[in-house]
Amino acid sequence: MSNAKTATIHIDPARIIDEVDPRIYSGFTEHMGRCIYGGLYDPNNEHGLAEKDTGFRKDVLEVLRELDIPLVRYPGGNFVSSYRWQDGVGPREHRPRRPELAWLSEESNQFGTDEFIEWCRTLGTEPYICLNMGTGTLEDALAWLEYCNSSANTHYANLRRKNGHEEPYNVKYWSLGNEVWGPWQVGQMEAHDYAKKAYQWAKALRLLDPSIKLISCGETGHADWDRVTLKKLAPVVDFHSVHIYTVSEGKHAVNVMGPAAAEKALEITRSLIDLAKIESGLSKPLTVCFDEWNVWDPVRAPGEKGAEEHYDLSDALAVAAWLNVFVRKADIVKIACIAQSVNVISPIITSPTGLFKQTTFYPLKLFSTLMRGSSLDVHVDSPSYTGVTVPAFISQLGAHTPASGQLTKYVDISAVLKEREIRVAAVNRSDVDDFKVHFAFGPLAEVQDSIQVYEVWSENLGDGNNFKEKGGEKVGTVSKQGKLDAQGKYLLKKHSFQVMVFKLK
Repeated sequence: MSNAKTATIHIDPARIIDEVDPRIYSGFTEHMGRCIYGGLYDPNNEHGLAEKDTGFRKDVLEVLRELDIPLVRYPGGNFVSSYRWQDGVGPREHRPRRPELAWLSEESNQFGTDEFIEWCRTLGTEPYICLNMGTGTLEDALAWLEYCNSSANTHYANLRRKNGHEEPYNVKYWSLGNEVWGPWQVGQMEAHDYAKKAYQWAKALRLLDPSIKLISCGETGHADWDRVTLKKLAPVVDFHSVHIYTVSEGKHAVNVMGPAAAEKALEITRSLIDLAKIESGLSKPLTVCFDEWNVWDPVRAPGEKGAEEHYDLSDALAVAAWLNVFVRKADIVKIACIAQSVNVISPIITSPTGLFKQTTFYPLKLFSTLMRGSSLDVHVDSPSYTGVTVPAFISQLGAHTPASGQLTKYVDISAVLKEREIRVAAVNRSDVDDFKVHFAFGPLAEVQDSIQVYEVWSENLGDGNNFKEKGGEKVGTVSKQGKLDAQGKYLLKKHSFQVMVFKLK
């Protein structure tokens, strides 16, 4: 402990940013790799792991329930841009098998809209549907909305009834396409073309169901695409989507500092939203739906091969740093969906005989179960990382402003006030240094000496979990009692994550 570096965390429960929206702990399922087939849906499982009536994996449902997931996005992702939703409803023996263009596979359509809604209800989560703005038409989108939400005596509402579902599904969240800006996307468009088309789609969809919430297709939040689309679509949407993945390039520091890109992007997105609202004379809420995020190295886990990342402790710390960003930005981020829920860059990996929880499962669970409440404006005095970042613009900021150092401090913190508790999510991102951290609470806040601590740590950064590990998983959560020393300090071990629960006196 004598060789530990020092840091100070200033927490004042009077400095509330906003309520943490539970929807930031949402999920995503795509027809990609083994996410659906062999993941959440496995009707031919020979080991009794699937429900007989539905084909849903019981063990997957049980583990996902631990995460208390508010929303799940479906059916993509890149997959949606050539998806005909009509192929995935009705008797399974009549559903056509189609070539799948996003991941160069084949789609059996044995799992579709009705199955997804039933799976969501079984899990206890809310569905969020992404519309096909690639090969799809506005007529297709209106038909899908009618099928899901209409109670009228009309064709697609009656088709839903014919398929055995009398009552409307009342799907609330609908996004206007996926990554339409990307050259990998079927139906890629320029920003102005997308914005004009999406504006017309939004008008028509709201005529059919005024109660829905619409999400515009954003890029990284700091791209010119975001500026152009927000300027046009701000009057007709409720959320603007942002997609960012971080990549380690085999370096721990790059991995855990990557979420700084999202934090800076969100600051820029907030300004673009403000500008769009001013120019349009809007006073309504318009916030971010960060509906794809995660640690993903496409070289290590290629998408066309199922993107089955096998995560280690470094990746778990990176996920914790991601979630710290969303808690700190609680006033602008109201939905966030980790990509994805099962097998594909996922916290859960299945086999025909079982599953295991990846290292990234544990920070997700700790955040979702503990980090709800009022987000607090925390200030951290800590040394900063100044090396290479991906994307590079975070490092480049340091050449012109102190912003880079603010975003890449080794001690990464978010905090919430929940009733009479202050809950602190703390990541020591250093792989070499312990930190002796002084907790400085506000003048009106006194905390008890004892602390409930939930820690994710292992001796080696490369430690991960798998099916073969004997004697338990290498990386999990340890619950223990902690205590501040006489100077109000606590030791954060190198490359560790913990949620610390302080009780107010």
